[in-house]
This record gives sequence, C-alpha cells and structure tokens, in this order.
Amino acid sequence: MQLLTFILAYPFLWLISILPYRLFYGFSDLLFFMLYNVIGYRKKVVRENLKLTLPEKSAKELDQIQRGFYKHLCDLFLEMVKTMHLSKEDVKKRFHVQNIEVIKEIEKEKSILIVCSHYANWEWNVSMNNYIKSRGFAIYQKIENVYFDRLVKKFRSKWNTTPIEQKETIKAVIRNEQQHITGIYGMVSDQSPMVSKAQYWNTFMGIKVPVFNGAEVLARKLDLAVVFLKVSKVKRGYYRAHFIPITLNGKSTKEHEITEQFLRLTEQQIKERPEHYLWTHRRWKHRDTTKI
Repeated sequence: MQLLTFILAYPFLWLISILPYRLFYGFSDLLFFMLYNVIGYRKKVVRENLKLTLPEKSAKELDQIQRGFYKHLCDLFLEMVKTMHLSKEDVKKRFHVQNIEVIKEIEKEKSILIVCSHYANWEWNVSMNNYIKSRGFAIYQKIENVYFDRLVKKFRSKWNTTPIEQKETIKAVIRNEQQHITGIYGMVSDQSPMVSKAQYWNTFMGIKVPVFNGAEVLARKLDLAVVFLKVSKVKRGYYRAHFIPITLNGKSTKEHEITEQFLRLTEQQIKERPEHYLWTHRRWKHRDTTKI
C-alpha cells in the first residue's frame, strides 16, 4: 500500500516541482482555496491555537492571521516539493543568509547545534551548507511511509547535507567528535514531547506545556555551541536567515538555560509575523496550569 501511494503521488509531485514560478504559485492559490474554503483542513485546531496564544488579538485580526497562515502553509508545502528541482543558484537567491560569518567563526573552534522552530520555510534551512566548510547534518523524524521517507531524505541531502534520524543523533555526534569531524547540526526544537516522557515544563506563548529539551541535553553533554536560526519570510518565495548565538560552550550553561532562551527567541519570532508559524499541530494540547 505504501508503494502504491508513492507511485500514484510521485508523478504529480514531480510535475509541480518543474512548474515555472508564476504557475507554481498560481497552483498554490488554488490549493489554498480548496484547503481553506472547501476542505477546511484543521481550521478548528488552528483557531483554538490562535485564540489561546494571542488573546490580545481581535476576531478580525485572528481571521487575517488564519487566512495568512493557510496561504503560507500552501506555499510551504509546494516549496518543499520544489526542492526536487531547485538549483544551488536559485536557492541562494531565494533563501538569503545574512550573517553566515557567525557560523564560520564558531566552526573554526567546535561543532555547532543550530536550533530553529517550525516557522517560515525550515526545509530550506539546509541550504546554508552552501556557505560553510564543515559537514552539515539535518536531524529529522522518520516518516512512516518508507518511500516518502527516502524522497524527503533525498531533498534534505541536497547542498552537502547528511540526514540523521533523531534517535541516532547522540551516537552520530559522538562518533563525529571522536573522529575530529566538525559538524553543523540542524534541529527543529519546538516539538511537543509525549507527556509520559516529558522531563521539563515551561511557558510557551504564555501557556505552560511540556517542552522538548533534546537540543539542550545534546549541547551540554558534548559541549556544543548553540545558535538560533531566525528565518523571516520577506515575500512570497523569498526568505531571510539570521543567526543568533545562544551559547559558545554548552557545558558551561545552567540547566534549562538553553531551552529557555530558545523558547523566548521563538516567541519573539512568532509575535512578529504569527501567520508564518505552523499552527496546525496541537502544540498546546497538554497544557497544565499546575506545571512549570
């Protein structure tokens, strides 16, 4: 069944990936109309998340944010597909890295863990490896369909990036450090952990929730530098990336310090342009006012 699904979907995805940009984003507009007005994909979840985390916004403002989010979501999905035929020159033009010198300076001394959120276009983050000397690694969660998993790994392997399955991260980093391989590791760190496995609770967008702290555990254990990657959507199909150092020495930080700074930077990013965050996930499902 997995193979059949892939065989049926792949030609359609391939065709989308080669469309000229005017037709490409025209198709995104059509997809938005179907997703938002006809299917209503997760509109209730999105609205609940927006009302919960942005209580200061009026109903009209929430409507605007919600519509803007769905338009961005459609662009994002298709831009992931576009990666199949996206050239190095094109991605450099469309995903501009402002201050790569921050990474170049740190990588002279040690490996770096780059943390980001589900904001703007995180799939194109791997293109920053076009600018660095160290080996780039993308930490990811395996997709259930093995054929789509291979395809996504192929996407993420472009521009000298090596995908690492999340559960293999610590072993892979330790192995690289033992072999004196300086690595740049990218990790999306705003996931919601299972409550039964949650080790840390903190506020995120004003709500107390279980917080994923894998990045901090990794950085403190192996003394990695940690840098926050802030990505902004400049206009349709164009993004700007900016690096914000959190710490140069993971081992020297206090417990929860890295996670705390990551959460605050992510909140700031979301509040600037909330429509570019991934609101379809139940990130605040397990909120608990008795926890911290």
